Amino acid sequence: MKWVTREKVHVDRVACPWLIRRFVDPEAEFLFVHAGSDLSKIDAIPFDWPGVELGHVDGRCSFESIILKYNLTDPVLHKLAKIVHAADTNTGLDDGPEGFGLSAVARGFSRLFTTDQEILAHESIVYDALYAYCQCK
Repeated sequence: MKWVTREKVHVDRVACPWLIRRFVDPEAEFLFVHAGSDLSKIDAIPFDWPGVELGHVDGRCSFESIILKYNLTDPVLHKLAKIVHAADTNTGLDDGPEGFGLSAVARGFSRLFTTDQEILAHESIVYDALYAYCQCK
């Protein structure tokens, strides 16, 4: 399946593709488009886009909305979701330093690489590492 989100990825727009590929759709293709694009003309599942089901809804970040939509019950993902939520929304940062760290790492990746696809390819290992870390928590 194809999935679409806004260009200039940051925390949630890297975490979501990682989650989708690992737990929802291993063959997923991701499109990163201008925020003003008309989603009705793009044949792809939208995420982390204002007003969509897999976006920021009812206080959730997009990562959490995907977990809910696809009924992902892995408790490790729920621990990781708290970190992603804190880093992406700046709420819950008092729960631990991981949210601050993830936000800093995401900013660093955006300075190291120029395209969204490059950032996604390189930064995905950070989410692999955070998932492993959450298994020990």
